[in-house]
Amino acid sequence: MSDFVETGLKEEIIKAIGEIGFETPTPIQAKTIPHLLTSDQDLIALAQTGTGKTAAFGLPAIHLTDIADKNTQTLVLCPTRELCLQIVKDLASYSKYMRGLNVVAVYGGASIETQIRELRRGAHVVVGTPGRTKDLINRRRLVLGDVKRVILDEADEMLTMGFKDDLDAILDATPEQKQILLFSATMSRDIIRVTKKYMEDPLELKVARMNEGAKNVEHIFYMAQSRDRYEVLKRIADINPDIYGIVFCRTRRETREIANKLMHDGYNADALYGDLSQAQRDEVMNRFREKQIQILVATDVAARGIDVNDLTHVININLPDNIESYVHRSGRTGRAGKSGTSIAIIHTREARSIREIERRSGITFKKEQIPSGKDICKKQLFTLIDKIEKVEVDEAQIEPFMEEINAQLADMSREDLVKRFVSTEFNRFLAYYKNARDINVPERRTRDRDHDRNRDRDRGDRNERRSPSDRRRTPFKRLHLNVGAKNGLNPKRLIGLINNALDSGNSEIGKIEVLREFSFFEIDEKVSEQLMSAIRGKRFEGVSMTIQVSEERGGGGGDRRRSSGDSRGGYNKSRSGGGRNHRGGGGSSRRRKS
Repeated sequence: MSDFVETGLKEEIIKAIGEIGFETPTPIQAKTIPHLLTSDQDLIALAQTGTGKTAAFGLPAIHLTDIADKNTQTLVLCPTRELCLQIVKDLASYSKYMRGLNVVAVYGGASIETQIRELRRGAHVVVGTPGRTKDLINRRRLVLGDVKRVILDEADEMLTMGFKDDLDAILDATPEQKQILLFSATMSRDIIRVTKKYMEDPLELKVARMNEGAKNVEHIFYMAQSRDRYEVLKRIADINPDIYGIVFCRTRRETREIANKLMHDGYNADALYGDLSQAQRDEVMNRFREKQIQILVATDVAARGIDVNDLTHVININLPDNIESYVHRSGRTGRAGKSGTSIAIIHTREARSIREIERRSGITFKKEQIPSGKDICKKQLFTLIDKIEKVEVDEAQIEPFMEEINAQLADMSREDLVKRFVSTEFNRFLAYYKNARDINVPERRTRDRDHDRNRDRDRGDRNERRSPSDRRRTPFKRLHLNVGAKNGLNPKRLIGLINNALDSGNSEIGKIEVLREFSFFEIDEKVSEQLMSAIRGKRFEGVSMTIQVSEERGGGGGDRRRSSGDSRGGYNKSRSGGGRNHRGGGGSSRRRKS
């Protein structure tokens, strides 16, 4: 399919997307649009972020809408309000010339009364987050009895974020006869469950090999100590003067801290995280889209819905918890035919994670040396000279002052003038990087995995023989959590759960035991109450979590069989890559998370 005219879309739609700049359909659009215009068969579309999914489902939905019927005909569900607002904005632009078509966004963090009033006026298409959509259904303000199609956008993310029960409730409130369109980057166990329960003989479309990184994105990693990650970030920004990118952090606290440091150090940066009001988020995003902000620091969830085609860099302060998240992040650069760079700042213990991403995604990383002070000064100097060379001179405006300028600078040679003008802008970098140290860390030469496991067991045995006073310098409290390996929990995800609950990566964790139906772990006693309060009642893979202090050291007589998620032996990295050694019995291993 060479252009959108061949799809059979209405002339009004072709005119609108032509003004936007749409010419040739992307692969997902070329496969999806013709099917949706001619068939009511359910559809599973597997595609990464940035492949044009919104137009793939949005253009047919608009085309098929009966404007004379004021009832809701299409429901689009997505994981975050940022993505919700972006989809509504896109649909509004696609339907610019379709008079009378109404698209309404419903999402948390905004007035529900305003959204109810908009629904009363008629909403042909409703785009919503699961929580607010379910709320409006329960209030009988959102009526879905005439819905013809339900679109689940980024379904994997919605399930990962714990919306499984909400999705079940919403789909149960829709007519039995409807078309379901599921768009996802991955086919997880929960996605398969949804397809089997709600979809009938779905057509499955794949754009590219699952989890494959964009071909025009270069993947780089720098190796540094955890304490130097921020310094590495600054050097990346300084060696790339025209950087326009997103820095991904793990927690809201880390996001705020790094953004504040960047702004304090004179960088054109800001933060996007969950605690901001909608007005604040809109302001930050508008400034970022208009390139008034060069560096946006964000969490994964907050970055959902960011739709910017010309990002030069994506920078990972820490590697994400799973490979799909890394692919999602890196897919935000290198769009619309442009090249981009995805950077990971890692410690030696995370080298194995880099190799795992390479193995499972088809991505190839290149290890590079962290730029030295000399490298940065050279780059900044020639960037400045290039700008001076290309600056436009308004002869008429400057000519009246030239006589005085020449008289004042008459005693200076051409070389002196050049040095002074360059130094005016360049002295800051010279001063900062004058005695810059080398912060590169040599990559640890790892042996095969079986050897690593045996080594960890040996270390555990040695540590077991140490006295309890040596092992337990930090007072730990042992907690019981009601989810385990059968719920998809593993030690790494448990550490991520703890980090997010505490909004920090600085608390110490001791021994972790992930069993089939529940888990035990040790946490610094000082934060145990805060952690239990934060976790209690939250959902993990659809299960409401309960957490309590465990009185028995042996695990309460529960199921002691080992599962694939258990932390004994083979697991030797924390969420941030920190190493750990398992110890049996009452021993514990402390792990400092960066």
